[in-house]
Amino acid sequence: MYVLVGGAGLVGLSLAQKLVELGHTVAIIDIDPTACRYAREQVGAMAFEGSAVSTEVLLEAGIRKADALAAVLRSDALNLAMVTLAKHYGVAHILSRLRHSDFAEPLRLAGANHVISTVELSVATMVNAIEYPQVESMMHFEQGQIEVLKLSIPNSCYVANRSVAEIAQDSKFPTGSLIIAYQPHPNEDLMIPNGSTVLEPGSTVLIVTKPGSLHQVIDFIEGCK
Repeated sequence: MYVLVGGAGLVGLSLAQKLVELGHTVAIIDIDPTACRYAREQVGAMAFEGSAVSTEVLLEAGIRKADALAAVLRSDALNLAMVTLAKHYGVAHILSRLRHSDFAEPLRLAGANHVISTVELSVATMVNAIEYPQVESMMHFEQGQIEVLKLSIPNSCYVANRSVAEIAQDSKFPTGSLIIAYQPHPNEDLMIPNGSTVLEPGSTVLIVTKPGSLHQVIDFIEGCK
């Protein structure tokens, strides 16, 4: 994919780095010549010096051929302008960073497919780490309506050596929750389990659930025999 990134700050450069590592072609736009030079020499991205809300610069950077665009500029107003221009030039997939919640709806109306609040994500991650220290990682989808959590299976926990089918049929297993992936050992790949998959002690599972069921899921998985 050809991806345009507006803004060569920490988020923009980190995003570009990851996209380049994944094999995408990335072009960064920023007014800072030093940041642009870093993007070229250290990140391996193309870089265009100038305003990311200038039609001239955007056209030079190839916005007409961009498959995706990420607006991670220093202000919501600039991100809104870039999103509006990206929509005008027909970019199919548009993402924007959000700093202040007042801009969330305007960004969506302007054409952003995804509006991501880095502050909210950071706070949510830290809150989850405090409330659920046993959860290795947690992902949020659909504005927090769905949670995917990664949990290890301790030796003496309730579900150790039980099959996925047994767990799903247990009346204590929270309704609407589902085990979607299983990793037998840390050095093995995640696999999609079936009903006969047995959860071994020391293994790891990914479980999708509703936010209101998090405590129930954790209590169920970790409950001692």
